[in-house]
Amino acid sequence: MELNTLRYEKDDGIGIITLNRPNAMNALNDEMIGDLSLVVDEVAGDREVLAVIITGGDKVFAAGGDIAFMSNIDSLQAEKFVEAIRSVFDKIYQLDKPVIAAISGLALGGGSELALACDIRIAAEGAAFGQPEINLAIIPGAGGTQRLTRTVGPGWAKYMVMTGSVISAETALKIGLITAIVAKEELMNEAKKLARTLSAKSPVAMKAAKRSLNFGMNVDLPSGLSFELKTFAGLFASEDQKEGMKAFLEKRKAVYKGR
Repeated sequence: MELNTLRYEKDDGIGIITLNRPNAMNALNDEMIGDLSLVVDEVAGDREVLAVIITGGDKVFAAGGDIAFMSNIDSLQAEKFVEAIRSVFDKIYQLDKPVIAAISGLALGGGSELALACDIRIAAEGAAFGQPEINLAIIPGAGGTQRLTRTVGPGWAKYMVMTGSVISAETALKIGLITAIVAKEELMNEAKKLARTLSAKSPVAMKAAKRSLNFGMNVDLPSGLSFELKTFAGLFASEDQKEGMKAFLEKRKAVYKGR
């Protein structure tokens, strides 16, 4: 798998995707979206990968879309471009494995939307977040008006989208956009530590938990509760459930097989 705009490696059951367009501050373009789609498909089919980290390195996460490219396209081209981005972000959101965004530096526009497609976001000191599209007479098109609202609530989402203001990591932590702030030099260590915690859980239960959480955010409460109940009950047909409860009663570490 040849990748020109990002790097992919596996580290003891953790898939690590690093955006790699340093001269463009990791701005999203067609090639990067194509590379990201290939890697996410690879991860989805790899049973050895139990958790995923997406990062942009220690300088910048992603500073949005490629403005130079977008400034010369028409409405139909814009729709096709952002539809491709959203399709990949949807793949990440729906991936049946936990995905952590490890954010250093700027996460703006499409970079913020990429982080929002991940399950858990942690940031380095000095990181900053924003949906500044309004300053270019456009709006977010790959989840910024939808996933942001579901993550931080309508008040803060409207503030960020309608003012285009950039917020600090401290503010992002306060409003629930991220779950932790760590020293820049410790970002990847902390992300890997979290990924190892997640990868130690039953893959079957993790898939069920993520699916139930995502489903519940898009339906009414009774429908969500019904889905949760059926998903909960279905896990009692798995080998992992038997192993997890047996290990608890025997006071030992469970050994999950993902089935």
